[in-house]
Amino acid sequence: MGRRRSLGRGLDALIPETPMQPSGLREASLDDISPNPLQPRSHFDEAELQELAASIREVGLIQPLIVQALPVEAGQPQRYQLITGERRWRASRLAGLARVSVVVKDVTPQEMLELALVENIQRSDLNPIEEATAYQQLADEFGLTQEKIADRVGRSRASVANTMRLLRLPDEITAGLLSGEISEGHARALLMLEDGDEQTLTYRSVVRRGLSVRQTEELVRRLQSPGERTARQPRRSVETEALERRLREALGTKVELYRSRKGGRVVVHFYSEEELQALLDLLAAETP
Repeated sequence: MGRRRSLGRGLDALIPETPMQPSGLREASLDDISPNPLQPRSHFDEAELQELAASIREVGLIQPLIVQALPVEAGQPQRYQLITGERRWRASRLAGLARVSVVVKDVTPQEMLELALVENIQRSDLNPIEEATAYQQLADEFGLTQEKIADRVGRSRASVANTMRLLRLPDEITAGLLSGEISEGHARALLMLEDGDEQTLTYRSVVRRGLSVRQTEELVRRLQSPGERTARQPRRSVETEALERRLREALGTKVELYRSRKGGRVVVHFYSEEELQALLDLLAAETP
């Protein structure tokens, strides 16, 4: 996904100081800091957190957390809510720190989400689904158009629109994208298929066969190409359609099933000698 210009307007531009809540560097207890409820990032790699924690133990927390002061309850210490820096906050806890440096800012909920989103994009920390979900949240909760979202985070409108389209994929595919089983390029190729069931079946085939993005695009093009059926053939039953999908998933390629009163035929497509050999190996493995 391409970048265009520097992302967003920068963190400082999005969190201006106000007379009611002047900003400033101070220390705060980690126990008095709660995470950002609008954090777009849902997955934090444990190994990366441990590496950052080791660095913090060695040289300390170099970049302070950005927080917002919460209303003070009688007899209670000042508490804060993270705006950006949850990864550093988590790593600091792993490193055994009790207190950390923070910069206090006063922001709106919309700015809190924008800031967390911009910081994660700048660090390439967000999974495409997490990024798409954050865009959708800006649209749903704050009424921002795709054009306004693009301006806030430094993307093109087309880039924002294409990322948000990923949310249309079936849950099984979005889970695979979140886990890193497939890439955003794979997901975009699967979006070219209109039917959700067909997208899921093709996704399973892509994962099972370990297809590259280019190979996935080629597979999708094949599935979109017109088959051998003619207008004179009767409308196929739901059962036949389901059997064809099962065959396609099992063999990992385009399959057409034709049934008649006396039997029928199965057409299995292959597009290279390597694919033919793979099919033969697969069928031989299923033979007792």
